[in-house]
Amino acid sequence: MPSAEAKLKKNRCANCFDCPGCMHTLSTRATSISTQLPDDPAKTTMKKAYYLACGFCRWTSRDVGMADKSVASGGWQEPENPHTQRMNKLIEYYQQLAQKEKVERDRKKLARRRNYMPLAFSDKYGLGTRLQRPRAGASISTLAGLSLKEGEDQKEIKIEPAQAVDEVEPLPEDYYTRPVNLTEVTTLQQRLLQPDFQPVCASQLYPRHKHLLIKRSLRCRKCEHNLSKPEFNPTSIKFKIQLVAVNYIPEVRIMSIPNLRYMKESQVLLTLTNPVENLTHVTLLECEEGDPDDINSTAKVVVPPKELILAGKDAAAEYDELAEPQDFQDDPDIIAFRKANKVGIFIKVTPQREEGEVTVCFKMKHDFKNLAAPIRPIEESDQGTEVIWLTQHVELSLGPLLP
Repeated sequence: MPSAEAKLKKNRCANCFDCPGCMHTLSTRATSISTQLPDDPAKTTMKKAYYLACGFCRWTSRDVGMADKSVASGGWQEPENPHTQRMNKLIEYYQQLAQKEKVERDRKKLARRRNYMPLAFSDKYGLGTRLQRPRAGASISTLAGLSLKEGEDQKEIKIEPAQAVDEVEPLPEDYYTRPVNLTEVTTLQQRLLQPDFQPVCASQLYPRHKHLLIKRSLRCRKCEHNLSKPEFNPTSIKFKIQLVAVNYIPEVRIMSIPNLRYMKESQVLLTLTNPVENLTHVTLLECEEGDPDDINSTAKVVVPPKELILAGKDAAAEYDELAEPQDFQDDPDIIAFRKANKVGIFIKVTPQREEGEVTVCFKMKHDFKNLAAPIRPIEESDQGTEVIWLTQHVELSLGPLLP
């Protein structure tokens, strides 16, 4: 909904409610009840009735005595706050006070910017029309008449100050001796979620309107392209352009981890997945000494020395079992398996610490081709798509070290 309508509804939905017990969304349940016919009270008929229920903590609107409704949406009974009139009057008073302070600030700004040239001098040399050139925003004549409306002085809101109470109502005699049933007492979070009532007992918990959710639009910090924009349909949120990193950087995953022991070399199986439709060349490199990114590594890693070639992504090939695999002449000591755009590789890990988690770090260098449509037309001198080599820092957590 528009922001103006959301502000009018206090940023809450009129039809959706949150459970006062566990804060999950309430659902509307239907049941059949028997009612008497108005023409013949002796006869009864079945009628549908709707109530609110929580599917997690089993709280229902019937627990607090809320009447069932004949329609599924809207019209639910809401408790009245006895201090509503007082709070509304305070809000109106402070809004009027803020308006007065704003007018006073505008008058002070006008006094600092006023023209000190005598009016007769400016009219004598014909400068009056030049000084009255239009400016952005309000004109000087408009600012000079800044004031409250004529009727606002008569409608000035006056509030009565709060009166301190000398005597406080004493506690019941059995307050300290009465056994406490924790299931009937509200928690601190439940009370803070309803600050206008501060319910003490669970029987005083009423459903509250659900907060509206904001859909943000994301932009790239460098080129200011829209990455995602809010849509009216919540299920249609998707990336607007194909310049997202997850669509181009090869995905690294851990497939199998052996038993890792201190100062013993183990072989870990990783998988590389190509997210693009063309061949991608990948080279794994060990981190150099003094690398600022290599701060969490607790093990020595040996990566494949050869360049790895990942086949392009083909959605149809995933379901075609008869498709002929491409011949990449893989080394079995490095490549464990190859399937479509996924390849399994071996790396050797040697833990360097006697206890704690085993973490390895290395660099992944791969080529990148920007296949998105360019903003400006390609000139004749440009030769196809430029290949860029990118380097990513990879950090893998392999779990705890065995004794």
